[in-house]
Amino acid sequence: MTDAFALHVPTAELEPDPLDPAQIVSGSPEVSGLVLDESAGQVRGIWQITPGVVTDVEADEVFTVLSGRATVVVDGGPTLELGPGDCGVLRAGDRTTWTVHETLRKVYAITL
Repeated sequence: MTDAFALHVPTAELEPDPLDPAQIVSGSPEVSGLVLDESAGQVRGIWQITPGVVTDVEADEVFTVLSGRATVVVDGGPTLELGPGDCGVLRAGDRTTWTVHETLRKVYAITL
C-alpha cells in the first residue's frame, strides 16, 4: 500500500500500453494508462484510448468517464453510450466492441 496522494486526472501523464493488433477492428487507436494503486484484489487507475474501434474481453470493472465519447456494445447485452460524467459497470468475461468517437479518458477500479 502506498501513502495517500492526490493527482489531477485530466492532466496526468500516462504511459503507452500498446493494444494487441488482433483487437483493432478499424482506425489506429492508441491506449495509455497509469496504475494508481494495486491492493486487496483490486487495481485502480486511469485509462485512455484514442479514436478507433477495438474489441476486448472485460474484467469486473466500475469506471467514470472524464472526457471523450464512445459507444460500447456488449455482446448479448446492452449498448452503452459513454461521455463525460458517465459511470459504467462491466462484468468479467463481457465481450465488448468499443467505438471511440473522441479520445476517452476514464478512472477505473477493477476487481481481480
